[in-house]
Amino acid sequence: MILNASDGIEVVATAEGAQAADVIRDERPDVVLLDIRMPDVDGLTVLRQIQEMPEPPHVAMLTTFDTDEYILTALRSGASGFLLKDTEPEQLAQLVRTLAAGGVVMSPKASRALLRSHPGAVAPQDADTARVRLLSDRERDVLILIAEGLSNADIGTRIHLSQGTVKDHVSSILTKLRVTSRVQAALLAERAGVLTRTDDGATRDNRP
Repeated sequence: MILNASDGIEVVATAEGAQAADVIRDERPDVVLLDIRMPDVDGLTVLRQIQEMPEPPHVAMLTTFDTDEYILTALRSGASGFLLKDTEPEQLAQLVRTLAAGGVVMSPKASRALLRSHPGAVAPQDADTARVRLLSDRERDVLILIAEGLSNADIGTRIHLSQGTVKDHVSSILTKLRVTSRVQAALLAERAGVLTRTDDGATRDNRP
């Protein structure tokens, strides 16, 4: 109900256990939210079946953290992340969109559990850097100007885009970075190390 009520998202099917892989083959969804524990067949088995498909969908596992030992196995088996079953409704839709765009989603609690259980198992790639890498080149251009404090109109003038197009880019940036304001987006970009400040206070893109 939550996802069907979200713009741009359609739930094409639900299934349990042994039926899941067949339903996914028939419906060919872009994103699958896969419970770790299901009747008959567990989620890790279904995940392996999904990864054997010619064009597998993006998969995020669901967990309540009584099965922390499965996290590393699932990531190694091709899962694109882990979500809590009590994820807030508005966040859930954003995370599904991130998955559809090829991004990785990981609940902070899942990340901490993985690090506690398997120190060194996660690559030392900063989570903020990973989020910024989800942005297109144009979105990254807009993010740089957001960090300079420019309005949508000023950004449009600077890079020759309509104000409406800039607004769409800003909305996409906030969604992909999983932040709720322009200030948070700018701070995340700086934490990720993709921006530096010049002597005159302007921002510079550290992109190679």
